[in-house]
Amino acid sequence: MEPVIELAQLTKKYGDFTAVNKLDLSIRPGEIFGLLGPNGAGKTTTILMMLGLTEPDSGTATVCGVDATRNPIQVKRRVGYMPDDVGFYEDRSGLDNLIYTARLNLIPEKEARERALELLKRVGLEAAAHKKVGAYSRGMRQRLGLADVLIKKPEVIILDEPTLGIDPEGVRELLVLIRDLSRNEGLTVLLSSHHLHQVQQICDRVGIFVRGQLIAVGDLDELTRQLETKANYKVEMDLAGWSPELEEALKRIDTVMEVGLTESDALTGGAAPANASAAGGKYVTVRVISGSDVTPQLASTVVGHGASLYGLRPVRYGLDDIYHRYFEGGESRERVD
Repeated sequence: MEPVIELAQLTKKYGDFTAVNKLDLSIRPGEIFGLLGPNGAGKTTTILMMLGLTEPDSGTATVCGVDATRNPIQVKRRVGYMPDDVGFYEDRSGLDNLIYTARLNLIPEKEARERALELLKRVGLEAAAHKKVGAYSRGMRQRLGLADVLIKKPEVIILDEPTLGIDPEGVRELLVLIRDLSRNEGLTVLLSSHHLHQVQQICDRVGIFVRGQLIAVGDLDELTRQLETKANYKVEMDLAGWSPELEEALKRIDTVMEVGLTESDALTGGAAPANASAAGGKYVTVRVISGSDVTPQLASTVVGHGASLYGLRPVRYGLDDIYHRYFEGGESRERVD
């Protein structure tokens, strides 16, 4: 399957400052891709080059099979772009603004009105269709912005910090809306953000962007595997009846590399759940690191040594951990100029 967005060695400099440095990126049709990085990382500059709104110093940006630098008008016809602050005519209604955008895209007036009303309903603004945009909240404006980019039925939508300034409930609703639109209509979505947990909620893959360079790309599992250098599997077990003999037995399981109490339990011991009072022994949480999935062996070994097992769960890096590990290690990895 051909990528819908293909960036190859894309580079943009402003004097001595390199905003985007030899960027290679492929985005597949129908996926939601999160471009994650701090403010000033080069995300918006990258988006502007994809849209043909600024020229790269070198490299290419191909969107929907079209070279964005050579044919920016063709790209704009097929891509919907929502900046972090969408401009509307404040003294006109949401419906009027959408119809105006549709007419600019050469959509006949009758069809423009029908499509605008349909989109206002889909983004939850049906009741505010005739309300002046100047009276819209920030969240309502972003919803209207999403309808605005969809009015011309694009193949790709690019959203630059779409949740900026919205309250938590508004953020949740907007993200659900974006995800549903992508899934139901096969839209390809590029979402630029510096909010880790928001990207994690809806994106199929994430690219971590630091100082003009993409230093890691993948879904959460792939990024975890890229980051992990010691082992692929970590498991925590909550149990009562911890003993040196049990610790040694766990260490003898094939591929197990490390066994130990979590830091808090190593110092003080854990607070046992109500049903653990009769189990005997100290209630603790034990972390096991291994080179393969040994969950069944761990459980049988704990029970076989007379201990009581109350919980067993895998431990994975969250996107927050991954992002900060990559970001903090950016210079040492020699990926960033």
